[in-house]
Amino acid sequence: MDISAADVRNLREKTGAGMMDCKKALAESGGDLEKAVDWLRKKGLSNADKKASRAAAEGIVSSYIHGDGKIGVLVEVNCETDFVARTEDFKNFVRDVALHIAAANPQYVNVTEVTPEALAREEAIFKAQAAQTGKPAVVIENIVKGKISKFLNEICLMDQPFVKDPDKTVTQYQKETVAKLGENISIRRFVRMAMGEGLKKKEENFADEVAKAAKG
Repeated sequence: MDISAADVRNLREKTGAGMMDCKKALAESGGDLEKAVDWLRKKGLSNADKKASRAAAEGIVSSYIHGDGKIGVLVEVNCETDFVARTEDFKNFVRDVALHIAAANPQYVNVTEVTPEALAREEAIFKAQAAQTGKPAVVIENIVKGKISKFLNEICLMDQPFVKDPDKTVTQYQKETVAKLGENISIRRFVRMAMGEGLKKKEENFADEVAKAAKG
């Protein structure tokens, strides 16, 4: 099949692999870009994966304010050198990540940060819900696994669909940027604040306390 130069270029930007390797990967994958990425990774030809093991101790902390001050985000993104940290491409990536956090409201950077307590709580809820279906235990187990996987994808930044291009995840966008800049990039941490967050709950608790006092 014919492999276009544009497809080769796109694959090269995603993986950082050589031009001929990208062309071969596309040919072996029937022109499917994501399958070609996997083919390169299996062959150990994806430079983005190799770079991921290198130390990233430079970078920047950036902020994003949305909705006339209603939502604010602080995010730290690391790279290997101060030179790359000062480039416009890196700064654009960091801004995009901050914007994504404001819009998608992730709770963790990645799955490894999810606490066992949070996971156990959701699993118990999913099991109770699945048990009501009356289906066999094996089916219920698969239902719970599927719900847990979906839950993690929804709350973990790296697994969420990127808001500016939902066809790719934040991880995929990160890998494209790694291939483009030639350095390991790591989203280390973030804080997201929404105006008035938690106040309603406090007001409700106070109202309950007043009602109880009135009855007493």
